[in-house]
Amino acid sequence: MTGVERADLVLSGGGVKGVGLVGAVVALLDAGYVPQRVSGTSAGSIVGAVVAAAAQSGTITGEQVEDLALQLNYRKFLDAGPGERIPVVGPSVALLRGTGIYRGDYARDWVRDRLAELGVHTFGDLAIDDPELPPEQRYRLVVTVSDLTTGQLIRLPWDYRRVYGLDPDEQSVADAVRASMSIPFFFRPVSLTSASGRTSTLVDGGLLSNFPIDSLDRTDGKPPRWPTFGVTLLPNLPDGNDRLIPALAPLRLLGAPHLLEDVITTALVGRDQAYLNQPWVQARTIRVDSTKVGFLDFDLRRNDVLALYAEGHAAAERFLAGWDWAAYLRRFR
Repeated sequence: MTGVERADLVLSGGGVKGVGLVGAVVALLDAGYVPQRVSGTSAGSIVGAVVAAAAQSGTITGEQVEDLALQLNYRKFLDAGPGERIPVVGPSVALLRGTGIYRGDYARDWVRDRLAELGVHTFGDLAIDDPELPPEQRYRLVVTVSDLTTGQLIRLPWDYRRVYGLDPDEQSVADAVRASMSIPFFFRPVSLTSASGRTSTLVDGGLLSNFPIDSLDRTDGKPPRWPTFGVTLLPNLPDGNDRLIPALAPLRLLGAPHLLEDVITTALVGRDQAYLNQPWVQARTIRVDSTKVGFLDFDLRRNDVLALYAEGHAAAERFLAGWDWAAYLRRFR
């Protein structure tokens, strides 16, 4: 490909594996693609927010995104509160209360500061003028969260007004990203109070959709204007089923069949896996092999971080070598 091409991006969750997303995005940028909109869940929302803010500034480059994302100190994500620092007892109490072992303040502050450097604070700073989109979707970024109070999948900023009666332009992007990455029992949930006074508990969007590949697809029956590329860290199931959620490994001690583990895994990724199995989704999805890293391995060494970044970059390069937009439209649209 030569020149500059537009594309939308959908970035999956994956905890610390998210550095693989960065590698894939940088490869797309280096190939000349310019992100128009970005949809992300959990780790994908962190990467997506940086990409969207850089794209909004009009000066986005692969080098810029790489430098920003590789600044992250993953060990600082483990910011336990004073009570949770008590060995064994602290984390156990946090788990029982459902408050989360770690505060997540470092992650939120890092996102806030990086976005501020790019001139972005609220979703109003990421608004775009695109008359072909519904008014509530005219934003550079959308992040997926799970609302445990109302029991539904939420897309921010699209649902701020519909569900909470709030002006999306006034809502903090960093707060939405922090909610999307709130892995249950690991990071503290985020509270959001609606205009009516109801307080919702928000957690990781991956609980309901870890790879929202359909979130940016057109719903008016018209052909897409440009590609929507997905980048996923999900393994190829069923071969990678036992590596998808490492925290469930102790369940295998109960003996075969591993029904409970399989039920939990299917509940978390079944919807996304069904989409991934569709030919028109497979054809536009970059799969990053991240099985060597657990999604909660926040003590990742620098060499491991760089290796995962390189794997994401190489995966995107392999994908682009066989990508043909015109052929995709003829076959699927």
